[in-house]
Amino acid sequence: MVRKALICLCLLVPFGGSAALADAGFNRWVESFWPEARSAGISRSLYQEVFRGMTPDPDVIRKAEDQPEFTRAIWQYLDSAVSDKRIENGQRMLDEWGDWLDHIERKFGVSRYVVVAIWGMESSYGQVLDNPSIVKPTIRSLATLAYKGGKRSRFGRTQLLAALKILQNGDVAPHDMMGSWAGAMGHTQFIPTTYLAHAVDVTGDGRRDIWNTIPDALASTAAYLKDSGWDAGKTWGYEVELPRGFDYTLGDMRSKKSLAQWTRLGIRRVNGSAFPRPGDQAVLYLPAGARGPAFLMLDNFRVIKRYNNANAYALAVGHLSDRLLGMDEFKASWPRDDRPLKSDERAEVQSLLNQGGFSAGKVDGKIGPNTKRAVMAYQKSRGMTPDGYVSLDLLRRLQRDF
Repeated sequence: MVRKALICLCLLVPFGGSAALADAGFNRWVESFWPEARSAGISRSLYQEVFRGMTPDPDVIRKAEDQPEFTRAIWQYLDSAVSDKRIENGQRMLDEWGDWLDHIERKFGVSRYVVVAIWGMESSYGQVLDNPSIVKPTIRSLATLAYKGGKRSRFGRTQLLAALKILQNGDVAPHDMMGSWAGAMGHTQFIPTTYLAHAVDVTGDGRRDIWNTIPDALASTAAYLKDSGWDAGKTWGYEVELPRGFDYTLGDMRSKKSLAQWTRLGIRRVNGSAFPRPGDQAVLYLPAGARGPAFLMLDNFRVIKRYNNANAYALAVGHLSDRLLGMDEFKASWPRDDRPLKSDERAEVQSLLNQGGFSAGKVDGKIGPNTKRAVMAYQKSRGMTPDGYVSLDLLRRLQRDF
């Protein structure tokens, strides 16, 4: 078997003269990846075509190694994600692609406003696809990640193989397969494995073209949301008001209750209307703690997170979809005087909580459920509002206590 594999490798043509000599290790890696690609049904001619003359992308390597020190506050993120310009452009797209959106909404049962909001979030309605500083050849990006992506190498290998399968299927030409540095592709930024599982050809031309055929991109997004459990005819969530004396520990996003049960706890919609389906299940989300807006999130919020597993992203998509529908901004104000903590400060919060016996878990600067529960326990022990919100004031209190 070893001799046979070596013979197959020898049959490969060189992957490009002097350019390949710039990184001989990469050239060897490309050759070593061939048996895996061949086993997945990739032809030798396609493999040679896409890798000929290729070198690793240094920009992808830098981005893969980057560990940002600062994190934007959620209100800063929303200011950008749900800007007046994005709302205006989105409403224009709703008009321009209205007939196709009618068809897609009927076929998949997903709100057109959510689909267009995702399009706006992912590529500014396709505008970034013309920006060469953002959009890169997908095969090169993923090969670079697979070769020198560190923790992302396994992701790179998996997605590279999927991307090669897309090319083998003939859905797109190699020169048109463009995407982000991490391999997210087309108008609505599908990674290759998601594309293979969920992309659709709604135009009937035989290709699932999310790069150049906008109806295919929008329909693929709707199909992905439907396949992920989208509940047709329901929204993503509601902005709500909490009563005085409310138990903020219920805002851990794990305490699921019916809207009727939340209503009995004193929660009301900010617009004064009743919840349309009291039996719907929801969790309470407090993105800025007790000082910011509060939301009851339905299952469709979780479905949006399948696209990007970040609460801030799903909130932005939901809010943008509402604004495209003509609804108002959030009623409650954000605590804009708060400064978001840097990574080392968040790690210090975790370390101090652990020192105090509050079990925040791994000290990694990432605020997850364990850290939030530890913060709530600490706040409760000190007579503070136990909202789990990590702030500069919390850090200073912990520094004084421990």
